[in-house]
Amino acid sequence: MTALIQEREGPLVILTMNQPERRNALSHQMREDLHAAFEAIEADKAVRAVVITGAQGHFSAGGDISGMNTRDALSGRERFRRIHRLIRLMVGGSKPVVAAVEGYAVGAGLSIATASDHVVASETAKFSAPFAKVGLMGDLGLLWTLPQRIGAGKARQMLLFGEMIGAAEALAIRLVDRMVKPGEALAVAKERALLLAELPPASHAMTKAVLAHGLDEFLERERQGQALLLLTEDHEEGKRAFLEKRKPVFKGV
Repeated sequence: MTALIQEREGPLVILTMNQPERRNALSHQMREDLHAAFEAIEADKAVRAVVITGAQGHFSAGGDISGMNTRDALSGRERFRRIHRLIRLMVGGSKPVVAAVEGYAVGAGLSIATASDHVVASETAKFSAPFAKVGLMGDLGLLWTLPQRIGAGKARQMLLFGEMIGAAEALAIRLVDRMVKPGEALAVAKERALLLAELPPASHAMTKAVLAHGLDEFLERERQGQALLLLTEDHEEGKRAFLEKRKPVFKGV
């Protein structure tokens, strides 16, 4: 099965994360495919906007826990160097990105949504940043993009508690820009993306570049911190507890 489906609709590219058996968790292959897609899109002057969504009723349930097997700090740093290429293209690249969210946008899935410029979500969408529950901190730029959207106070609550919120609350705190009926997120996201596609691309490119100022510093701090957290016993316990479907017991080591 193709991890990422790419479709062209006039000036738009539609990217569909396609691992529905895992609620479109961001596997290594999907991360690499997303980066390759955005890199090609950035170089294509005919593409004026991007829509990103998930297959079969969910945006993305986050990182692939079973694939988190970092054994040393250097490999952890390399892992985040690679995924940060994608975040830089989404946040600071020249093409506007619209996220169409149905179902879960959790963990790294939330990071992908907040790296987008405009978020359309169905009334049944759910959002969470449960990184602490597996001994980690927010990544894929989330510590930068989330406060940009909802302010430092609300971002702190989402990142520290890791609680799930619904679409109505997400709209109220401005995590979501548009809320629509279930099943309509992709159609409305395409409509919004077409509006962006009609506007001057150079203006969008410059606006995004200026708004991305400061992202690189945050990503480097994330790269350092998360690479260390991946080596802790608490992360191993959180990962085991998640896979065993039990409550973790953290020891602070």
